[in-house]
Amino acid sequence: MIVRRYKEMLEEKSVIRTLSEIAAKRAEKIGKENVFDYSLGNPSVPAPAAFTEAVSSLLSEKDATQLHGYSPTLGIPSVKARIAASLNQRFGMHYGPEHIFPASAAAAAIAHALRAVVEPGDEVLTIAPFFPEYRPYVELAGGVLKVVPPDTGAFQIDFETFASMLGPKVAAVLINTPNNPSGAVYSAETLRRLARIMTEKSEEYGHDIFLISDEPYREIVFDGKEQPYVSSFYANTIACYSFSKSLSLPGERIGYLAVNPACPDAALIVNMCGQISRGIGHNCPSSLMQLAVARVLDRTADFTVYERNRNLLYDCLKEIGFEVVKPQGTFYIFPKALEEDAVAFCQKALEYDLVLVPADSFGCPGYFRMAYCIETEKVERSLPVLRRFAREVYGK
Repeated sequence: MIVRRYKEMLEEKSVIRTLSEIAAKRAEKIGKENVFDYSLGNPSVPAPAAFTEAVSSLLSEKDATQLHGYSPTLGIPSVKARIAASLNQRFGMHYGPEHIFPASAAAAAIAHALRAVVEPGDEVLTIAPFFPEYRPYVELAGGVLKVVPPDTGAFQIDFETFASMLGPKVAAVLINTPNNPSGAVYSAETLRRLARIMTEKSEEYGHDIFLISDEPYREIVFDGKEQPYVSSFYANTIACYSFSKSLSLPGERIGYLAVNPACPDAALIVNMCGQISRGIGHNCPSSLMQLAVARVLDRTADFTVYERNRNLLYDCLKEIGFEVVKPQGTFYIFPKALEEDAVAFCQKALEYDLVLVPADSFGCPGYFRMAYCIETEKVERSLPVLRRFAREVYGK
């Protein structure tokens, strides 16, 4: 017999991917330039030249069997050491290579983190709005996802509700800052308060509650600000990082898991990840990609395009009359739809070749997401269409 759960998931396809496919089909008919596709968070700026140079150098310098063979189960030691040193220098941490586990981007890192600290039936708490794939990540690890309702005023954490939901069955809290889809950034004050509540509850219940920090957008912060490093606030933190956004390498599937050295079980958790890999078929990411990113750890792609796009869209949306919080980071903006049913709103937008993502699956009905990681020229051409849509359909 086939497995019922995965069969059921066929009816629960990612709305983001579905809309991206619709956009691609529409582009075949009228031309890609005429479809304003804000669906998929696929970086639009090129990887930095230093990364391309690193790959080229490795291909010419290193033995092919080393570049294309299996890496050790827990990752290439020299790569782990470089990642640890970079984190220590940037954030004042004390990582060693034994605290780092290279993974196939943040999704694989989260999959390992959940399986390391969540027993079947345990609860995992997350904050709405949240990345929809958290639900299968948690449920297929045997956990139960519980969602703290959104604070739509600023998309920060409603701490009163959070504390009330942080019950004895909660094994982990899963956060994402800068946040997909809202673009919100958790401040140092927010992270200190989060850590204080989690510490108090851990002591009350007599067991550890882990903080799993999903950090693919850590470097994409605007207005000259920075994202405070989450792990520095709470000992039992597992950081899940991806180079998909920072280096514009989503297709290379490369990232890592970093367990805070202050966590008593830090080295044990990383060793456990090697055994978790045996069960989920992860079996280490590309050796070439591990070695390449290790040479450019502190580089990023050019994010000025995203900040420019944010400003264009935010100003236009506010002018039209949308309720929208200005994103502090990522390349997403998260307005409230012009009617209660955001699915219907986004369906109507498709008639204008505006591909927008309703936020029901993000835990925030009535809102929609726009991924503005597209060419600025295309953003500019989409603005009159957005105005016309709002005027003709909603009288704005």
